[in-house]
Amino acid sequence: MTKILIVEDDVPFGTMLKTFLIKRDYEVELVFSGLEALKKIKDNSFHLILSDVRLPDTSGLEILKEVKGKNADTQVIIMTSYAEISMAVEAMKIGAFDYVSKPFRPESILQTIENALTHTQVKPAGEKKQAKPIQKSAVTQETSFVKGVSEAALKLSDYIGLVAPTNMSVLIMGESGTGKEQVAKSIHKKSKRVGAPFIAVDCGAIPRELASSEFFGHLKGSFTGAISDKTGHFEAANGGTLFLDEIGNLSYELQVQLLRALQERKIKPVGSNNELHVDIRVITATNEDLAQAVKDGEFREDLYHRLNEFSIKVPSLNERKEDLMLFAEYFLDEANAELEKNVIGFTESAIEAFKNYNWPGNLRELKNMVKRAALLTQDEMIPLKVLPHEIATANHSNPETEYGLFKNKNEEQLILDALEKAGGNKSKAARLLSIDRKTLYNKLKQYDIKL
Repeated sequence: MTKILIVEDDVPFGTMLKTFLIKRDYEVELVFSGLEALKKIKDNSFHLILSDVRLPDTSGLEILKEVKGKNADTQVIIMTSYAEISMAVEAMKIGAFDYVSKPFRPESILQTIENALTHTQVKPAGEKKQAKPIQKSAVTQETSFVKGVSEAALKLSDYIGLVAPTNMSVLIMGESGTGKEQVAKSIHKKSKRVGAPFIAVDCGAIPRELASSEFFGHLKGSFTGAISDKTGHFEAANGGTLFLDEIGNLSYELQVQLLRALQERKIKPVGSNNELHVDIRVITATNEDLAQAVKDGEFREDLYHRLNEFSIKVPSLNERKEDLMLFAEYFLDEANAELEKNVIGFTESAIEAFKNYNWPGNLRELKNMVKRAALLTQDEMIPLKVLPHEIATANHSNPETEYGLFKNKNEEQLILDALEKAGGNKSKAARLLSIDRKTLYNKLKQYDIKL
């Protein structure tokens, strides 16, 4: 079992994080000071260290140095409330795998942990490299792809199924919070590379000074602070899929390096004279208009065409209102599991408020809202009163579209899909379809659907 050490002087936050990771099948130990951490590190071996950068008796950077001095294969993720770029650069130069700013939601760090556990240190020349196994945990539920029943969702699913078995580069476009990374993961899971790593990289979170090292790796001594070899994202994803989120944030210099790597399928770690061959599939995502960025001279046209062999537009939640309650029910199941609650569903007034609201934050906003509502709910059903004010008081933008689901040409199939997901429970199926039971019964009679 993967062993993780959390070093955090904020007792409630550290305890919450420990409990969260234990539920994901990790073996976790928690200490509240640097001295306790150093003793634990001396007496035990850990696969991963999560350390706050500011501790009452020492610095997380000192712990990082100690860890890397003992075993360079142990990955370290630095946590801090002080989002200073200089500290991020220093931590990653010393050898930290990543740097995250608090406060953060525990589930948001799962992908970072998984990426860290797939990384392997560069071995001396001539020595065969062995990739570390990918950690299997409850992250599977976190990364599941909800297909949906709307026309937009069915089209999206068709595109995923069409492009997944190929090696084409895919550009995923869509508003923030629409689930672009989940689409990328779904493509990977349906591809021939499913048994190989899926490495996700937020291009907007990489300091410019460390970009080349992060993507292509570096050798020990190649620059000040490079106390050990580092495997870059390209090599970590070898044989699998490299997902580059917010690709439009890459500097022009890195765009040139990325284009060369994609064209030649070769990379050269910082400080090395030897090129490494890599076999990867690249999937990118953006919420910007990259075509316009090309016209404005902010993004290289040749790289744009290299990345855009196939494009997928992820619809906003407002464009797929038929899927709203499907996602709400799915996120409620997640929230129940995480919060150890047993909320059954949503009251009719809450569902009506959901339908009235425009969801500018898309699926991310819906997920956060459902989790908050589940936490506040004391009954079996989530009531209107626990919803945020802007949702609870939203008005219908167009009352004529209340039953917009039934303007869909796939009406009968949508009903059958909802009934299947609900296990034949008509009340639950009606909630999934955002209609009342009477309307559902009328439609079952109209299409002669018998259960």
